[in-house]
Amino acid sequence: MPRERSWDSVRFGARTVSGGGDGAGARIQIRYVCERGHRPVEHGVLVFDIAKARWELLHRDNRVQRMAECFLESYLEKRTKQETTQAAAS
Repeated sequence: MPRERSWDSVRFGARTVSGGGDGAGARIQIRYVCERGHRPVEHGVLVFDIAKARWELLHRDNRVQRMAECFLESYLEKRTKQETTQAAAS
């Protein structure tokens, strides 16, 4: 790894935020924390619009944005599996 770097790890978390009672405008907020030496150096929120299938807020660093996209893909896959399992149990 390069000696001079802004961060050495990035952590993500997600939550779905509904825009209205009918589910329209639902978004997924991806919270991120960039760390260096186990200490936060940057944090923020990226926003993905579910209905439009596009990012509303992007990270300025393409590397972090790509990691967020991979995280979102995993999050959506996990959520779909949970919904399928719950539907089958009903």
